[in-house]
Amino acid sequence: MLFVTLSMRAQFDAAFTNTWALQSYYNPAAAGLDSKLNVIGMVSLQMVGYEGAPKTMVINADMPLFFVGPKHGVGAAFLNDAIGAFSNKKIQLQYAYHQKFLGGRASIGIRPALLMVGFNGSKLELREPNDPAFAQNDVKGNAFDLDVGLRYTYKKLWYAGVSATHLLGPSVKLGDDKLHEVTIDPTIMVQGGYNLAFRQPRYKLALDAMVRSDLQFWRGDIDARLLYDGEKHKLYGGIMYSPTISVGLLLGFDFHGINIGYSYEVYTGGVGALNGTHEVLIGYQHDLDVYKKGKNLHKSVRIL
Repeated sequence: MLFVTLSMRAQFDAAFTNTWALQSYYNPAAAGLDSKLNVIGMVSLQMVGYEGAPKTMVINADMPLFFVGPKHGVGAAFLNDAIGAFSNKKIQLQYAYHQKFLGGRASIGIRPALLMVGFNGSKLELREPNDPAFAQNDVKGNAFDLDVGLRYTYKKLWYAGVSATHLLGPSVKLGDDKLHEVTIDPTIMVQGGYNLAFRQPRYKLALDAMVRSDLQFWRGDIDARLLYDGEKHKLYGGIMYSPTISVGLLLGFDFHGINIGYSYEVYTGGVGALNGTHEVLIGYQHDLDVYKKGKNLHKSVRIL
């Protein structure tokens, strides 16, 4: 009963294990950075075995706009997150502008979004059935949101970026009577990565890190993946670590632009090893660089 009277806060956004695969999802400045159409779908089943455990699905896509020049990128994403009696959905569009700078590319991005929050009060088992502190049925609400980001990419060697999500600190009022409210605090994310090449050109070590905070709580994620680039397929395997939270294993392969990956995350805070997070990702990449040299090369039959 004491906790009912207090204001309780936590980070609103779901935490994925494969943060490296969601560059433009976490930072709108990464939209259209590569000369490819990038589409990725990810499903995360967290704390399996617990009733009401979080289940999250995201579909994210981005691409360059070559018809107005390779300096522009666009993207879109849909998130569906369910945890206990809460359901959160987010639809977002993003735009990024890229400019050559000091041998690399500096990018700035903006992302308007629509947040939709639902609460199913019928799932609750209350000691006092008519407690006014809780909705007794299904209530919903929505609010406008805004994210921004900056990023610098040096060739394919390293990158660094910072983004701010929920910049407007939206408050979602639930139900027709608006008696219940969910307030979302702005979150700052700092990302970086480095690709380490070996003497054997088919192998590479990819390192990625991200720290996020709403100035009350924070979470850090570090992952290292060993990449193998074969003639017909690509493979990767690696580990991730989130200090004081979890450790995980990453596996995946790529063929003809289709990437399939799986990860398992084990929590280090007392949760059983079999109650971790299963995460599956399916991605697709297609080259859109219409300005490649030799793309439209023609030869006369007279000089063949």
